Amino acid sequence: MNFDQIFNQQLEQLKAEGNYRYFAELERCCEKFPKAANHGADGVRDVTVWCSNDYLGMGQNPKVIEAMQEAVSRCGTGAGGTRNISGTNHDHLLLEREVADLHGKEAGLLFTSGYISNWATLSTLGSRIKDIVIFSDSENHASMIEGIRHSKADKVIWQHNDAEDLDRKLAAVGDRPKLVAFESVYSMDGDICPMEEILDVCEKHGAMTYLDEVHAVGMYGARGGGVSEERGLADRIDIIEGTLGKAFGCVGGYITGSAAVCDFIRSFASGFIFTTALPPAVAAAARTSIAHLKESQTERAGQRRQVARLRATLDQKGIPYMANESHIVPVMIGDPVKTRMISDYLMERYAIYVQPINYPTVPKGTERLRFTPSPLHSDAEIDRLAGALSELWEQCALARAVA
Repeated sequence: MNFDQIFNQQLEQLKAEGNYRYFAELERCCEKFPKAANHGADGVRDVTVWCSNDYLGMGQNPKVIEAMQEAVSRCGTGAGGTRNISGTNHDHLLLEREVADLHGKEAGLLFTSGYISNWATLSTLGSRIKDIVIFSDSENHASMIEGIRHSKADKVIWQHNDAEDLDRKLAAVGDRPKLVAFESVYSMDGDICPMEEILDVCEKHGAMTYLDEVHAVGMYGARGGGVSEERGLADRIDIIEGTLGKAFGCVGGYITGSAAVCDFIRSFASGFIFTTALPPAVAAAARTSIAHLKESQTERAGQRRQVARLRATLDQKGIPYMANESHIVPVMIGDPVKTRMISDYLMERYAIYVQPINYPTVPKGTERLRFTPSPLHSDAEIDRLAGALSELWEQCALARAVA
């Protein structure tokens, strides 16, 4: 059997549907963010990145870079293996204390990514708590969905951000143990959950709560603890999960909660036990980034200003985007081929990089460009982006009129 033929047939189908993912070859450059070097067919040139999840530019922060360099000089480049055998390092423990403090919890536990922290924690809880039912918001991230599926626990999907639907479905399972998994900021539409209403329902039914704050940590709250901190609700949530790879500018994931639940996951989660630990240098850099954002409002204030400016400028140009409460600005296209075409045009003509968001990341028919302004995007760069989009919109309108 020709397996490559099978692979290529399915890849060609993906391309025909407009959902094949092409990756730009970018090189992030210190002190130039949001600029990056694009290694394209015509050579290397600077482009402006508009879709980075390094929301605050902390991956370029001199203090964070210095902390990583110091730790590499002190500890070397790797962790030495899994933490279970040879990889637990003092920097890991310091970072776990830092994230626990960030969320006001007893303990924290590190993972190699936010995806793994969701997958490992939810799969372990679902598989080891007898007769549990996991209630998952219909728009939860793939990492949460896969963790729940892998647990083989009974699963109930509740309508997105609908506390009343959650209430009805929790009531329907009676006295069985219950776990409710949801996110604060949903990254594709940029909407924020009605957290207090959800927690009221969970407490009414005695359900454990699991909150994914990956697109909110560093961004919201007086110390960057996320939406749960901003709304004064963190103490009502059993497990808060976050990432080090977005607003904190590094890589890795974590959970925070009681000492008992963190020890439970540490002791039973295969996704923790059997994987190489984060390099100590990454842990040191992430701890520096978190500590900085606990004290500094400059980055968050600058980011909010630029988000507001981009939205106002798009309004002036008549460019439609999805309104929301968060920092994410989705411009809806609704067709995978057109989304790819607009993305390519922005890159080729304007040196503007924004990756198309197509199925399966979003449902078919909701394809979009997802813009994430940072405090390091200048007013001139915002004006240039809005001008480029305006030109494209005018061309599309003319093409429709001619057709």
